[in-house]
Parts: sequence; C-alpha cells; structure tokens
Amino acid sequence: MVNSFSKEERVAFEQMLEGFTDGLIMSRNVNTYGTNGQLMERTNDTIWRPQPYIGLLQDRVVGTPVVARNRVQLAVPSRLGFRKNDTFELDAEEMRDALQEGRLAESSAFKLASAINSAVLDVATQQATLVVTRTTAAGSYDDVALCDTIMNEQGVQQDQRYLALNTRDYNGMAGNLAGRQNLVAGKTLTAYERAQVGMVASFDTYKLDVGRRIAAAAGGGSITVDTRTSAAQYWVPKATSTASTGEVGNVDNRYQTITLSSNTNVRAGDCFTVGGIEAVHQITKEGTGQPKTYRVISVGTSNTVVISPPIISAQGGTDAENEYKNCIVTPSASAPVTFLNVDATGYNVFWRKPAIELLPGRYAVPGDQGVAVMRASTDQGIEVVMSKRFDNSTFKTFYTVDVLFGVVMTAPEMAGVLLFNQVP
Repeated sequence: MVNSFSKEERVAFEQMLEGFTDGLIMSRNVNTYGTNGQLMERTNDTIWRPQPYIGLLQDRVVGTPVVARNRVQLAVPSRLGFRKNDTFELDAEEMRDALQEGRLAESSAFKLASAINSAVLDVATQQATLVVTRTTAAGSYDDVALCDTIMNEQGVQQDQRYLALNTRDYNGMAGNLAGRQNLVAGKTLTAYERAQVGMVASFDTYKLDVGRRIAAAAGGGSITVDTRTSAAQYWVPKATSTASTGEVGNVDNRYQTITLSSNTNVRAGDCFTVGGIEAVHQITKEGTGQPKTYRVISVGTSNTVVISPPIISAQGGTDAENEYKNCIVTPSASAPVTFLNVDATGYNVFWRKPAIELLPGRYAVPGDQGVAVMRASTDQGIEVVMSKRFDNSTFKTFYTVDVLFGVVMTAPEMAGVLLFNQVP
C-alpha cells in the first residue's frame, strides 16, 4: 500500500518551504535560469549559457562599402553540480508528537537554504574579478562608492546592483550612520535601531550571517610576468576550438593560463594587478587610468596559474579581441605582479544581478512505488522534494528532503570583492 501524508505532515512541509524561501538571501538577488530535466540528463547536467555581446563600431564613409566585422558569441558552461540532502527518521513513539516533524522540517529548511546561499556566496567570492581594497575598517559612504566607481569606469550597467557585507563590516557601516547627530526617522535612525544600512551608492545592501574569509597573499613581492606581444600572454576570445581529432567544442572564455616568473606560494583566490595593464571601459574601450584587477582561479605546474578575467588587450589585432577588449597593455618583459589581499580579512561581494545565475534542477522521483513524495518550489524555482517510507519491522519512518541546483558566474567582470583592513 502506498503511504500517504497526514495533515500534520503536510503542514510541516508547507512551513518548511516557507522557512526555506525566507532564508534565500543571496540566491534571491541573482538571475534564475530554468532547466529542462530531459535535456540536462542528456547533456550530463551541463548547458552553455551565453555571455553579453559587445559591439564593434566603425566610421561610415559615403561611397565606400562598410566592412563586415566578425562577431564572436561567448558562452560559459553551467552545471547542476549541487545535490544537497537532509535525511532523518522518527520511530513510532516519536511520531506521537507532531511537533517533532515541524522541528525537523524547520531544521531541514535552514540547512538547505544555507547550502544554496553558501554555493552562491562561494562562486561570488572566488570568481568575482573587480577588486576594491581599503586600508581601514568599514565605516563610510566612500567604501561603497568605490565599488560603484569601478563598475561605472568599466561599463557595467547601473541597475540591479547588490552588495553583501559580512556582519562585522555591515555593522561597522551601520555604526557610521548611527553615530551621526540627526537621529531622525529615516536612514540614521534605522541604522541605530536595526543596524540596517539600506541602499548606498546605487547598491542594495544585505547583511551576511555567514561569511567567507580571504587569506593574506603569500606569493611575495618579486613575481613578474612577461606582457610583450612576443610572449603571447594575451587572450584571443573564441566561441569554439577544434581538437586534434577534429572534434569541435565550446570554449570557456572566463579563464586564461599565464606563466609567472614564479608561482611559489601563490594561492587560488589571490587578487592582483600587473604593472602596465590598465582597465578600459568595455563599451568605449577608453582607458580608465586604473590598473586592471585579476583573480587567481587555480595554480598549476611550471609557474603557471589560471586567472580571471583573461588579458584581452587586442595585441593580436583580431576583431574578437577588439570586441571584448578589457585592458590596455604597456608591454614589459618583467611587469611586476602586485597582490592586493595583503592581510587576511572577511569577504564582501558586490555584483550586478545577471552576473550570477542560479539553475534549479529536478529529480524524477516516482510517487507510486511504496514511497510517499511531496514536491514544492521556492520563489527562485528550486524544487524541494520530501519523501518518506515506513519500515514495519522497526516501526520507523524514514524522511528525505532534497534539492538539485547549479550556480554559475556568467560575467566575472560584473562582480567584485570589497576587502577592508588591507595595509600594504
């Protein structure tokens, strides 16, 4: 006989989903891309998502044919890579108290919500490439304004911007507001009463109850990189590549492998600039006068590191490079690498909503094979599956709660990290 849920269990599941939805702080402020279950199964749970085009302009001369420019569509692989589960059981005596189910369901909600938020936060902290550092603790408008500045300078759209601060830095900023003299209804009074900052410098701000920390860079101050054209340490964007077998596959243009003079003690997550590499406005391609910031994604052998974003300097002169150019390089055989995370500190992340995508997945769990199954979706479209079965030999009821999802950074140059207390 197929088990069925009692009314108490249905209420417990509804309350669990309610708490689950309330806990989705980070994931509520990123884009959601719905996936097709059959398609994802046939593609090994991977789908390629397009990145934004950046057009190429030219001057028209009447009487002279215009030249068609080659366009390159970039895409990034998005995977349903997170399979989170919470499992518990209740015996026949514990089942007499329906409140037990409610407590356990609430616990599942918090755990799963935390897992989703942690996944989004991990992607944001590890792959965001705009880096803003401050030598002091958090506490003023200027701190956030610099995040606004770096995004504006590099052509990031000015809508849907978010900033998530770890609790210490968020409260430090709220303390700056609360310490002002005019404690009247509005921003200052709210900061004093609720430690709430609200919108600052075009960002909707949020407080993280769980944070991530970045370690101090240990790579030393004598590392260099060859940025001359002859060294070919620049990236040419391409939509596909052809293997030696003739097989054509998509290319992930978010990353590039470069060779340093030494990668000793360089670690994934490190933030750095390179002497003579200047950031540009990605639409106009004009220099900003500010160094381009990079992140170390992974460390390889023979002094190689994988970085993001790639160095797209148009040194190769192709249309693709001109379209996606993100920096100006003053060539040098030994351009110095300067690490920005000089002291360990807590991460704060800022991003434009489309820069990060959440991909809800779905399990095809049968509900007619002796196991009772309930399904519901959060506001972000993440399906929560709760199932139960009863074992009459032990008088225990076995519960599972599951979610399947993916997180991808589609545009690393539309997201950044804000690091305080960085004293060179």
